[in-house]
Amino acid sequence: MARFTRSRCQPCPARTRCTTSRESTHTVGFPPRELRDLQLRVRTEQQTPEWKTRYAVRSGVEGTVNEFAHGMRRCRYRGQRKAYIQHVLTAIAVNIERPSGLPPAEEALTPRRPTAFQNYLDQREIPRPKSGRTLGT
Repeated sequence: MARFTRSRCQPCPARTRCTTSRESTHTVGFPPRELRDLQLRVRTEQQTPEWKTRYAVRSGVEGTVNEFAHGMRRCRYRGQRKAYIQHVLTAIAVNIERPSGLPPAEEALTPRRPTAFQNYLDQREIPRPKSGRTLGT
């Protein structure tokens, strides 16, 4: 740790970028050499493709846990049995929702044919709301 007294800290040209205190001294902490060396080694390792591949798995797991936790913030029911059922249903919902977020397959989806109601609107030139089911037709 390094301490700068007021007499040394006040005339410093970089003081405005360093501290906002007018009265007190400035203290700078330095980690022990072993910790600094460990940080440098780990940061260098994090730039390798092997580490990024391993971390991608962890990132995916953390994303799933985060999605699951989002649905679990508040339990709608009282009692352990009902809470357990909510936990199971939330896990099922996460498992169902996950594949739907994947990019579409290579083959293009064919749009559904318009319904009778949509045909009715089209015949009378009434604009109909866009629907994801009809792919914007």
